[in-house]
Amino acid sequence: MTLQPTSVPYLLLKTDSGNRYLPLVGSHCWTIGRSDDNNFVIPDRWISRNHAMLQCMETGEFYLIDLGSRNGSFVNGRRVSIPVTLRNGDHLTFGQTELDFFTPSNDNSSEHANSSSDELTATSALHVRRLISVMVVDIRDFTVLTRQLDEKLLSELIGTWFRHCGSIIRDYGSWVDKYIGDAVMAVWFHSGRTITNEEVGKICQALSDLYKMTQELDREYVLPFPLRIGAGINTGYAMVGNTGSGDRPDYTALGDTVNATFRLESSTKQLGMDIALGETTYQYLLPLGVEDAGFKQQVVQLKGYDKPTLTYAGTFANLDRFLAMQSKTQ
Repeated sequence: MTLQPTSVPYLLLKTDSGNRYLPLVGSHCWTIGRSDDNNFVIPDRWISRNHAMLQCMETGEFYLIDLGSRNGSFVNGRRVSIPVTLRNGDHLTFGQTELDFFTPSNDNSSEHANSSSDELTATSALHVRRLISVMVVDIRDFTVLTRQLDEKLLSELIGTWFRHCGSIIRDYGSWVDKYIGDAVMAVWFHSGRTITNEEVGKICQALSDLYKMTQELDREYVLPFPLRIGAGINTGYAMVGNTGSGDRPDYTALGDTVNATFRLESSTKQLGMDIALGETTYQYLLPLGVEDAGFKQQVVQLKGYDKPTLTYAGTFANLDRFLAMQSKTQ
């Protein structure tokens, strides 16, 4: 039996030998599955190797995300098709394993002022100003898709897409900072006041791989219409919070650079394009030949912004042309 945590969120797993308490600290996401590479390894043959994930947002909210599991993830008996917000006391089911989610009330924070230094390190936040690049990738016409697909198939499709997104983005030096319904957000942190060609190249290659992965899923599943994505990439300064502990930093970014990226992604729909680059991102790509690849300047009115915004929009064909040009020069 593991001692019950008193002031941190946790999962409660009831077993024949007693209760196991799985504290949700030291990271911003926790994976659940049979495979040994998960944060919480559960030896249940009805659970997939990589079954589900819990993610904590900077607001303190927790989301449950099914990762394309064969037998599904359930919250209070209802199957999860898209990321759902968890509430204190929610009952989670993975395969034949049942857990309960608990999160302490903020009203009790004063009771635990003398908590251990490790716990304080895990839950406190240090904000610093950093140069970052943000990518937001969104599944097009997702609402229409939810109305036309069987819930089980939808859950498997979206969960598989999320899982592959996380894997691809990690391969290129980042991680998924947010899973939001039908979209993912990734952040790259730059060490200095500028971005190297290698760094910007990784971001572009990551997006290309995300597009190709989505195409492969489209061929794998029988869908009512082609599965498509759109993307926004933006570079600028943001306040970066480190809520991790010790050798496990857990960064998240806040501010206009992040907000504008979501708006840029949305602008691709009105522009009839796949990708919208922020002006600063474009300037870093300009010496590498992005203009010759076909990205064109556009002026858009982003939601929530008083003045029109410059963006540089293109298609995935333009992106592949740009990457092909880069490979020839290397």
